[in-house]
Amino acid sequence: MSDLITVQGVVLSAMPVGEYDKRIVLLTRERGKISAFVKGARRQNSPFMAAASPFVFGTFTLFEGRSSYNLNQVSVTHHFVELAGEQPGIYYGYYFLELADYFGREGTDEREMMNLLYVSVKALLNPHMDNRLVRCIFELRAMTEQGFMPQLFQCAGCERELQEGEELFFSQEAHGILGRECLGSAGDARRISQAALYALRYIVTVPMGKLYTFTVTEEVLREMEHVIHIYVSKNTDKKFKSLEILEMMI
Repeated sequence: MSDLITVQGVVLSAMPVGEYDKRIVLLTRERGKISAFVKGARRQNSPFMAAASPFVFGTFTLFEGRSSYNLNQVSVTHHFVELAGEQPGIYYGYYFLELADYFGREGTDEREMMNLLYVSVKALLNPHMDNRLVRCIFELRAMTEQGFMPQLFQCAGCERELQEGEELFFSQEAHGILGRECLGSAGDARRISQAALYALRYIVTVPMGKLYTFTVTEEVLREMEHVIHIYVSKNTDKKFKSLEILEMMI
């Protein structure tokens, strides 16, 4: 057996292999996104039965085989099994994992995305948080962590500082906020309220632990949904299966 390595991570997905085994995809702090083979994970008496499942956060000890990592030991810190009983909350959660998987790369530092997943799954279990708002927050912060933050603090056209109280617009084509004088050929520009813009700015700048400490009116939430959902769609090139299921349910 080769030398063992220990990583902190979260299980993004798990797939059956053969009759008793699984292949899991982990997002880890130390090695980015990696896959690992879990022998016997589907046996009733397996110590890995519960650990080799989505939403499990923990410390994973692995050894490197010929073609993949192999799970040797796991210490679970959080498993969020209660999310399975939440409808449609579980599908929001699967979508978050799928989006993290889409952006994840081997060898990258995934500490912030892991933290984002953790606080977002906890927010889905908070009865005082609207799941639609949780999705908006997760999507925009995930895009920001991946280097796709829209321009929210300066005009995306002329780069001037935006003034308090002026009429502003969000353009998907310009990747951010525009003042009236820069609307030009941005045919997709849509007026954005100061309240919605404040919420977007808060999401991209606040410390991770304070992301889910606010609520908005239904009107502002609809504005945010229109801006953020389209922004994610235009900056990714995948149809997310969990999102398709989710959108059929809500």
